[in-house]
Amino acid sequence: MTNTGSAGNAPLNSASYSLYPARRRGKHKIFIGMAPGVGKTYRMLEEAQALKQEGIDVVVGLLETHGRKETAEKAEGLEIIPRKQYPRGELTLTDMDTDAILKRCLATSRFASTPQLVLIDELAHTNVPGSPREKRYEDVEVVLAAGIDVYSTMNVQHLESLNDLVARITGVVVRERVPDRIMDEADEIVVVDVTPETLQERLLEGKIYTQPKIQQSLDNFFQRRNLIALRELALREVADNVEENAIASTPNGQFCNIHERVLVCVSTYPNSVQLLRRGARLANYMNAPLYTLFVADPERFLTKEESLHIHTCEKLCKEFEGTFLRVTNSNIANAIAEVAQKHRITQIVIGESQRSRWQMLLKGSLTQKLVRLLKNIDLHIIASEKMVSSK
Repeated sequence: MTNTGSAGNAPLNSASYSLYPARRRGKHKIFIGMAPGVGKTYRMLEEAQALKQEGIDVVVGLLETHGRKETAEKAEGLEIIPRKQYPRGELTLTDMDTDAILKRCLATSRFASTPQLVLIDELAHTNVPGSPREKRYEDVEVVLAAGIDVYSTMNVQHLESLNDLVARITGVVVRERVPDRIMDEADEIVVVDVTPETLQERLLEGKIYTQPKIQQSLDNFFQRRNLIALRELALREVADNVEENAIASTPNGQFCNIHERVLVCVSTYPNSVQLLRRGARLANYMNAPLYTLFVADPERFLTKEESLHIHTCEKLCKEFEGTFLRVTNSNIANAIAEVAQKHRITQIVIGESQRSRWQMLLKGSLTQKLVRLLKNIDLHIIASEKMVSSK
């Protein structure tokens, strides 16, 4: 099929989609799951079938059923673009034909005003050697740039930034990876979620792998503890994405954060170590990042003992795997509020005021100032431990 527009009869391919500069960039929807077999492809096909009934032009660019009967049946009635063949000696390898997808969709779009949707399975796939692009997600970017909407699928362990963590959890180093920017740039992300127990049942029923691989999978990647951890990663990744999008689209950044973040405010007072430990416990309970802040007064220098004390706090913060922040500001309350806003803090831990009653009446307490400055942030005021002498 060729283009019969103003560009003459030049064939449409990945190098010529720019002949249509007025076309919007396609929208990208990613179906993500914790592991193979959760139902990502099935869910993608299910939504595509519903859209087809509404008059959307839907084609399958690449479908991997892995022999699963239910998945293959769900694709019935959808147009499937034939795969491109790559002869390799006596073998013939096949892979997605991006040029064929562009020819089909761009040519058809000249005669129809309805949006077009291409289904492309397994975003992290490495293409056959000799393909125009190395990775399937790169082909997806070409299709999106041509103004065509894409539904795609992937498992959370293929995300680049999670590679080391997944290796520690499962003992498996994932070779096929997708850059985080692909997730960040996606218009919509859907978590396809089942419980670890349900996924193991599907595996035992032969709905994911054939019989020879079932027990091996249960003993390795599909161990319950692995699936629980991967499930949490998938849910957390989407929550992060939702939070970032909400913040970016909300005027003046006024948005209630989804994730908890704990900030401990330390000073030169001895109880700072106590505050830090309490804040670390709070962060651990909430499964939240820990931040520690010291506000230095620009009008005074720290004594040697005070410097050592702050260094001890910084070292302890790092032992708790937290982030130590040091800012210089003569207005402590304003400094804390600015840091809280910048790092989207939800919980702040401070010590009780060391000022006398007269000082608080004249100048006000730090707590009072923070209450006025902070919005949607919980403030924890920790009393100092008093030593009781024995007689």
